[in-house]
Amino acid sequence: MKAIQIKGPRELAVIEADQPVMKNAQDVLVKVKRVGICGSDMHIYHGTNPLATLPRVVGHEVAGEVVEIGSEVKNIKVGDHVVVEPIRYCGECYACRKGRPNVCASLSVFGVHEDGGMREWIVLPEKQVHVVDSELPWEEAVMAEPYTIGAQAVWRGSVEKGDSVLIQGAGPIGLCILKLAKLQGAAVMMTDLSDARLAFASENGADVTVNAVNEDVKQRVFEWTKGAGANVVIDAVCLPSTFELSLEVVSEAGYVVVLGFDERTSSIPQLPITKKEITITGSRLQTNQFSSVVDLLNSGQLKENGLITHKFPLEQVQEAFDFIEANPNQVRKAVILFD
Repeated sequence: MKAIQIKGPRELAVIEADQPVMKNAQDVLVKVKRVGICGSDMHIYHGTNPLATLPRVVGHEVAGEVVEIGSEVKNIKVGDHVVVEPIRYCGECYACRKGRPNVCASLSVFGVHEDGGMREWIVLPEKQVHVVDSELPWEEAVMAEPYTIGAQAVWRGSVEKGDSVLIQGAGPIGLCILKLAKLQGAAVMMTDLSDARLAFASENGADVTVNAVNEDVKQRVFEWTKGAGANVVIDAVCLPSTFELSLEVVSEAGYVVVLGFDERTSSIPQLPITKKEITITGSRLQTNQFSSVVDLLNSGQLKENGLITHKFPLEQVQEAFDFIEANPNQVRKAVILFD
């Protein structure tokens, strides 16, 4: 079978690999149909993802069709359309016992720590495979995993109906967060450096948009919230400066949610944290978000609505990575086609 492997920094190849075989009674064999290219895939390609090991078959945003099931598989049948939950965990460490397997001490992420979905066939245990409506277009289904990232951030920020939410960054993840926050009934302000991205955010439900190049974000937040500050600030830009701004503009008893892996330090005073009793929380991957996201997809409440801007056949994967690298402001989400 064909697989897309990153051998080293900026060294990508379509290789011939052995088709995986089912070894356990709980296994499911899936014919891959669509794989989204994530920012983390680009970081692996650039050699800047500190968590990935190389060589690696990348890809964790995966949709496909079940072609074989193990004897103990209970809830999946041959012919089902499915999406992949890309995390494997021990179930025994402190994080797992606390119901937080997404930060398991021995976490393994599909396409990062182990070979992922950019190949024609994959085998995974049933618990990592979720059935979607077979009438759902593949381009909708493949967005399930990015939506779970948005759902996780919204959950970590305890977003509720009537909350004011500031999302910094209108890239793909910021837009997924926007969709999930609006479904919770929140009012959302989004910031970015690109008018085009902000216009798309408005089309997808953002109540207010702010271009941080030529507008004062802090001033706009306090104008929008009548001086109260945003109840929840979700930082999908993840620079020291955006983290610092989050603490300045969040309301009393508010939440600051951080999604980034930037290792540079931020300068954060203690006073606003204590005075406003702010909750600062990280958000990584997802915790039990797939079922609700699949329900939202199946019911039509979640639609990509132009979030996917580019599609490339498997044979043009190098062109896909090159295009994303050269045109980051033109690409919201690119997808590799495997059929």
